[in-house]
Amino acid sequence: MKSRFNFYSAGMFLYRSCVNPFFKLGGINLLKQKHKHNLSERTGNYSDIPENPIWVHAVSVGEVQSASALIRRIKTKNNSPCVISTVTQTGHDMAEKLLGDVIDKIIYSPFDAKKFVKNALDNIKPILYISMETELWPEILSQLKSRNIPSFLANGRISDHSFKQLRRTKYFWRGVLNNFTKLMVRFEDDKKRFLALGVPDEKIVITGDCKVDALLDRRKFTNSDKWSWLKKNNSPLFVAGSTHQGEDEIVISAFRIVRRKYPDARLVIVPRHPERALMTIATALPYHELNAELLSKINPDDEKFNVIAVDKIGILFELYSVADSVFVGGSLVEKGGQNPFEPALFGIPAIHGFCMTDFPDTERMDKMGAAKCINNDTELARAWEEALEPEEITKAAENCDKYFQTLGGAAKKTWDEIEKCINTLITSLSIN
Repeated sequence: MKSRFNFYSAGMFLYRSCVNPFFKLGGINLLKQKHKHNLSERTGNYSDIPENPIWVHAVSVGEVQSASALIRRIKTKNNSPCVISTVTQTGHDMAEKLLGDVIDKIIYSPFDAKKFVKNALDNIKPILYISMETELWPEILSQLKSRNIPSFLANGRISDHSFKQLRRTKYFWRGVLNNFTKLMVRFEDDKKRFLALGVPDEKIVITGDCKVDALLDRRKFTNSDKWSWLKKNNSPLFVAGSTHQGEDEIVISAFRIVRRKYPDARLVIVPRHPERALMTIATALPYHELNAELLSKINPDDEKFNVIAVDKIGILFELYSVADSVFVGGSLVEKGGQNPFEPALFGIPAIHGFCMTDFPDTERMDKMGAAKCINNDTELARAWEEALEPEEITKAAENCDKYFQTLGGAAKKTWDEIEKCINTLITSLSIN
């Protein structure tokens, strides 16, 4: 145990030796342009913070979605003041969209340097800290521990890529992770990875995926009519969501096969990064039978376009709600896959490729008929065509419903675990 503690101490020394001098020697000037509108917050200076809040940290869009259900649970249960921090602008925007009616303050997380973290903790004065999914900032966790502020990992997960990286210096990361009071993880596979990094079994609890609860909440307010114009003359509509470079060609090839049987079908491609939308259009240009355009440039009354590339963020969930069948991207390339829950919530099985390592429960979804694995354009085309058969539509909706009946409640379980830990700490302090 002693040698492992020394690995952590040495690791923190090296980490601080790199991070702190960077800012002391003027590194902040290099970041001024990029963060000119929120630099003050990123250095730990905040205003209008509610008294003694719960601080929830979510790096970007996906983590904010996971956090939204948990925060709503907290506000419903005991109405504690809550602050949510993000790293990205898109995460900040999503927090406003999903939590604007309940959150007390949305801020940017401080740079993970000793001075800025100290400023942040002095200004926020949180009663506890909750980090979502894979956010592991050594300095923040270290200072929380030194101030006896309970910290929790919620919806914990580690991707294949991250796991390989963390294992190389696992004794350091064991120390970082053990700064958490408790780790709530999504599934058994996630727990195994944290155990392999040296986290004690008693510190880990499997609670399910908070993102499911958040999506169930979000589904109630989804306006499908907004995008109904995409179904030209009620013809088939296919949506390829969160595609990465190398997948557009496969998706377009599959669509060309499907159009032999359904010539009026439409394909909507939503690149994982909107700036790739023009490249998506370029991929379709060589095929004379395809008319492609950016969503932002299309008039809903214009029916000539059969391939539409989405050049904005935040609408994929709504687009899934009007699709007849989908493809979930990041899965035919080594990117770990994108969220298969979103289309399945609308009774549409998530058709995906071979790489879904970021969503380990996808294999169970496949077995239950709430998702389907394909390997190439031909298999994707066949899956899309099968999804249009009347008996398959009914069966798919039933399978998706049965799958989600086995999930849900992760936000409640997560908050129950946090409350249990806090009550234990309070009891322990009162006894001492």
